[in-house]
Amino acid sequence: MTSRWMDEVSAQREVEVRWHVMSLAVLNEKRDLPENYRALMDEAWGPVRVIIAAARDHGDGVIKPLYDAIGTRRHPGARTDTAAIIAESLAEVGLPASLAAVAETDEVDALLRESHTEGISLVGEDVGTPVVAIDGVGFFGPVITPAPTGDAALRLFDGLALMTSVPGFYELKRSRTAGPSF
Repeated sequence: MTSRWMDEVSAQREVEVRWHVMSLAVLNEKRDLPENYRALMDEAWGPVRVIIAAARDHGDGVIKPLYDAIGTRRHPGARTDTAAIIAESLAEVGLPASLAAVAETDEVDALLRESHTEGISLVGEDVGTPVVAIDGVGFFGPVITPAPTGDAALRLFDGLALMTSVPGFYELKRSRTAGPSF
């Protein structure tokens, strides 16, 4: 949702958006997790490995399109067949099918950890994803649903930009009352 919101913002404003891989699988790898969440985290390694490999081989410009292709199949599509999702997503973005093999190896894990560390270093270890940074000041979130559009998207961005300009501002949160609305 946050990435869709930033797409909306960047379509209306001149903002430089840099898409970056931050991984909940890396964040949670050494944590004691409930069995069902551990299974989700174990499954999450493959897609982010493929995105990292694609960026390594084809440049950062492929991160967002590949993330969108995978995420659309996984989330609003409600699919769980990870190998097929990866294969279809690579094809959609025009990337070599051979990149899918990286999902089952640790070939790019050092690059994945480096990318993750760069993002998480902006916000600390006690948060998750998404991470949004403006002028080098990062926050976890916003966690939103549905993704705002039009003027609402710009108002949210302006509010976040204002918060990042206050050196002592750290957190604003409330409990979620709804699941993702695509």
